[in-house]
Amino acid sequence: MKNFTWQDGERLVVFRPGALRDAPDLLRRNGWEEFDLLSTPRALDQAPHELQAVGSCHNVPHGPVPEAAHAIMGTVRGGVIVALGGGRVIDTAKAIAAAHGGRVCAIPTTLSGAEMTATHRLPPGHEGRPRVRPALVLADPEAMTGLPEAGLRASAMNALAHGAEPLYTPFANPVAEMAALRGAGLLSGALDQDRGERDRAALALGAILCAYALDSAGYALHHVLCQTLVRVCGTPHAETNAAVLPLSMEAMRARALDAISSLAGALGTPPERISDRIETLAGGRLRLGELGADRDLLDQVVEAASQRPELARTPDPPSGAELSAILESAW
Repeated sequence: MKNFTWQDGERLVVFRPGALRDAPDLLRRNGWEEFDLLSTPRALDQAPHELQAVGSCHNVPHGPVPEAAHAIMGTVRGGVIVALGGGRVIDTAKAIAAAHGGRVCAIPTTLSGAEMTATHRLPPGHEGRPRVRPALVLADPEAMTGLPEAGLRASAMNALAHGAEPLYTPFANPVAEMAALRGAGLLSGALDQDRGERDRAALALGAILCAYALDSAGYALHHVLCQTLVRVCGTPHAETNAAVLPLSMEAMRARALDAISSLAGALGTPPERISDRIETLAGGRLRLGELGADRDLLDQVVEAASQRPELARTPDPPSGAELSAILESAW
């Protein structure tokens, strides 16, 4: 897998092993002299000493992005932010930058894809502000793929979902389709390898391409359900995606056969076996009940998901009864 520097409009993506180690120099060379650093203890442990020693370093608290952003945005000096961590850290940085009118450099440590999108929620009192897409991305495949195996596969299923939905929304387009299918193929090929021999650069690039596609063409049924589950039930984001994705893709096979057939082809399976293939890539079947979800809240999830405008991007949008059936099957 080749290293690359990608100038994509106002965004610069640097993709290479060692990008995290070299982050202080890469930041300086790209005009990031002074900044606030948002991270977590786990992510910060991976960082070079120069980043660890940044005076304006903020630990992103647990909880939903709007609340996390609200909790620390008063201590963030300005709108120039470096986010080192997973999707929640990067989305929190984007939310604060949106409120402050600033910019973000993202250094991802998972396959969340948040570094490639302008998709995030906003802190209370700042609704309606323009969303922020990171202006600089330092993508280090080694840092992005360092989770334990179960967590890594769940994060990869989150990434795969990013590549699935752009294939059938009303905003589907040839560029997003090419990126999504290439990304899906890279993810599945890398996950088929033994961990010790895995092509970590392919896994990281697959996540980036799938997230790029999502940012271009948007999302529908799957993300509406998973985002609502996380907000209402408090289940972990990546694992929730892994639990629901086989079932949401099976539901979409009846609605968008051409799109799902293309996705299945990228995953190396016939369309009628796509749910089985996704479960294999996830490392086995995950169930919502095992993730701490409260079954009594599922009706609330269905009601909230049914009101999300993004659900209308789904071909033949599902009824509340079908949403309930998907969640029951995922339990």
